[in-house]
Amino acid sequence: MNEESLKYWIALRAVDEVGCVGFRTLLAAFGSPEAVFRASTATLRVIPGIGLKTAENIRCFTGWETAEREVARAGKLGADIVTCQDPRYPKTLLNIYDYPPYLYVRGSFAEETCVAIVGSRLASTYGKYITEKLARELALQGITVVSGLARGIDSAAHRGALAGKGRTIAVLGCGLDIIYPEENEALAAEIAARGAVATEFPFGTPPNAPNFPARNRIISGISLGVVVVEAGEKSGSLITARIASEQGRSVFAVPGAIESAGSRGTHRLIKQGAKLIEGVEDILEEILPQAGLSRPLPEQRPPRSTLGAVADTPETQPASVQNKGAALGDRERKLLPFITREPLNVDALITASGLTAQEVQSALLVLELGGIVRQLPGKLYSRKE
Repeated sequence: MNEESLKYWIALRAVDEVGCVGFRTLLAAFGSPEAVFRASTATLRVIPGIGLKTAENIRCFTGWETAEREVARAGKLGADIVTCQDPRYPKTLLNIYDYPPYLYVRGSFAEETCVAIVGSRLASTYGKYITEKLARELALQGITVVSGLARGIDSAAHRGALAGKGRTIAVLGCGLDIIYPEENEALAAEIAARGAVATEFPFGTPPNAPNFPARNRIISGISLGVVVVEAGEKSGSLITARIASEQGRSVFAVPGAIESAGSRGTHRLIKQGAKLIEGVEDILEEILPQAGLSRPLPEQRPPRSTLGAVADTPETQPASVQNKGAALGDRERKLLPFITREPLNVDALITASGLTAQEVQSALLVLELGGIVRQLPGKLYSRKE
């Protein structure tokens, strides 16, 4: 779509009293935003839901220069404005009641099956590890992971998908020119290169609190299901789960320790009917049929595993581990000697190895997927025989 046509899309969305639903109604009646602006007040008033005030606001609109600058700015920033009439617009998003008329996008959408993973910004080490593990295994099965680029669970979800060489979509609660939080700027760039960073908010929109519930409806709307990993009793992730349920999406929840505040929200979701997640297979068995995809062959399926004291001296590595060691990175090789047949928890491995929590989580994921380490109930890890 050319810049002249896009100008009318931006302008119509900026008209007072024209929300997403009003935009959709007008678009259905007139075929294009340009035709809406050419219509008379009397003609506009005939459209259901468009009263005299809204019709007059359309006829008296004066923000054309702002609309033109918005389109030009997208071009300068290398971003696309993808309208709901564009074949690139996510088809699943068109199925929600108040879908945005257009999205600002860095990167690209694709014909893809999406699952959202959301959770607490104040995520535990366990929560971030499980999130990265689920996201990576989904990516390995060709599923696109959607989240909100926030700290904690969201960031882990994006990183896990990227680690699995898959696609991921970040939906922002601010303008596309503002990365929030700032420390995720490099992550956002990587997501744009391997998926999409998207928002419905104009350039320059700050990450104000009211924007995030609106953002959440897009996260769930793009996806066939939403996985909540950790959430407090008043977490925004519970809003996403509620919206997902209202949109007819599947809702999944990862259980946690009963004494943990971060488990209260997820446990409440499970009580309310969310599907309890013990591994990625629980997600795939519900999502793949919805997407019309065949289930992977048994040998292609990820192993079903539960989501769950340091050894005195490292044990001698078996030959099978030595052979696989050539394919391991530095952090995996550094961590591996501390993992023995005696089950160890993540905190103990962090202390023993001197690696950061993120490095240990990532290394464990690589070692587990490589068949070198097994995860046991209770968030414990041990060396395979």
